[in-house]
Amino acid sequence: MNGLLAMTGLLLAAAPAIGAVQVKPVEWAMEQVHFRGYAVYDDASALRRPGLLMLPNWRGAGDEAIRMATQIAGSQYVVLVADLYGSDVRPKDDAESLAAVKAVYADRGKTLRSRALKSLDVLKQQASQLPLDAQAIGAVGFCFGGGVALELARTGAELRGGVVSFHGNLDSYQPADKTPKAAILVLNGAADESVPRAQVAEFQQEMTRVAADWQLVDFGGARHCFAQESSAGNPADSNCRYDARAAARAFAMMRAFLHEQFAGKPLPKD
Repeated sequence: MNGLLAMTGLLLAAAPAIGAVQVKPVEWAMEQVHFRGYAVYDDASALRRPGLLMLPNWRGAGDEAIRMATQIAGSQYVVLVADLYGSDVRPKDDAESLAAVKAVYADRGKTLRSRALKSLDVLKQQASQLPLDAQAIGAVGFCFGGGVALELARTGAELRGGVVSFHGNLDSYQPADKTPKAAILVLNGAADESVPRAQVAEFQQEMTRVAADWQLVDFGGARHCFAQESSAGNPADSNCRYDARAAARAFAMMRAFLHEQFAGKPLPKD
């Protein structure tokens, strides 16, 4: 029996650590508004890893955003799902989502930018509690959140991991007037009616004017929401529709981009 117990102990010691994805509420306040985001990470390893601020689509920090964050985090990143509306605002449909977006853009995006920057600070502060390297932070956004990610880059925010925008708006009330500190990857649907070609051209000119480190990838035939599986059931003629091929390629490009930006930082293996 003692031999069996000893052998079992050896086997357990040799077995790889088995962790579970953790989803923990993170709360903060700003200008008398209460916010609630979610930290998502795998706890199998205590190794500090890069962090990603995930800026969700116009539905905000709900279940869909948390599922997307889980997919992105894997075992390599600590992801904070940002709350840009306030904890009392969780849109249930397009009308409520549009109202929430208009509210944060009402002052030409000043509120939006300040809340995004605050979310970035909140993520960095989690290094005291989570396996996070606060010196290695990037941002990833989807639709509305993709545009917010680009706004962060325009502010000159310190984002060593760069900024990735999935089917986000490219225009801004405050175009960049100096070189962004973050590298920028824009993943755009070439058939996205909400991002007309004139907007694409203006963005390219803006980034070139300020000598940004940027790249924009157009996915032929892809529309708005192409990376979001929740839009798979939308009508065939909808501008918001999931495209599995474009999504797979876009996520692969995102991971390669982040790997390049975080080069030299230790990453747990998936």
